[in-house]
Amino acid sequence: MIASVEVIPPRTRTGLLLTCEHASNELPPGMSWGADAERLAGDHWAYDLGVAEMTRRLARELGCGAVLSTASRLVVDCNRPLDSDTLFRATADGLPVEMNQQLGAGDRYRRVMDFYEPFHCAIDRQVALHGVTHLLSIHSFTPLYEGDPRKVEVGVLFDRDEAWAHQWLEPFQRRGFETRMQEPYSGARGMMHSAQTHATRWGLKTIELEFRQDHTVHPRRARQLVDGMADALHGTPGLNLEPDRRKG
Repeated sequence: MIASVEVIPPRTRTGLLLTCEHASNELPPGMSWGADAERLAGDHWAYDLGVAEMTRRLARELGCGAVLSTASRLVVDCNRPLDSDTLFRATADGLPVEMNQQLGAGDRYRRVMDFYEPFHCAIDRQVALHGVTHLLSIHSFTPLYEGDPRKVEVGVLFDRDEAWAHQWLEPFQRRGFETRMQEPYSGARGMMHSAQTHATRWGLKTIELEFRQDHTVHPRRARQLVDGMADALHGTPGLNLEPDRRKG
């Protein structure tokens, strides 16, 4: 049985929590990809490629906590409200997702209780225990979405915290990444549901970062993206992060 959620506890009271809603492409026992395996198992529909290790690395380097999903977003999508049509995605690239066809109420309930609720309860617990003031949600996106290429390489999504969002542009632009606000999605249109829900509940500052997956799966570029995040966070007032050992 896979764990219901992965929690990395902070080493110190940093004020920062990382979340990764689409960290894994694992399926729970008794569930299989079936005929969809070759098409979906390693694809962006199943999870956000590359971001789990980036999240873990950033947490290690800063001493902050992190909460990561442990089941594929096709089991249940932790970045959707419970009434969303894509909480259990029925189609991908216009084709049916086999394991989500004809889902009964019992199946939906078990998936929510086994993976969705533990993920969000873990975030609330980490915020309450460790004095979190800032929440950073880390995601990745496909370079080609339903036939349309995407030029943006780093997207900074926000809903209410525009001032904090703007400070994230320079660290990535300085490293040569095409960085834009509110792309490839807008955080003001419900596309950062998880982060904004917890931020609203607890009075936190939050943004969501979106990294293009051709960079997150490339070791050198992924390292540069982690460095860009670290720079932005070390420049964020109010955080108590561990010293930046890259500059020591």
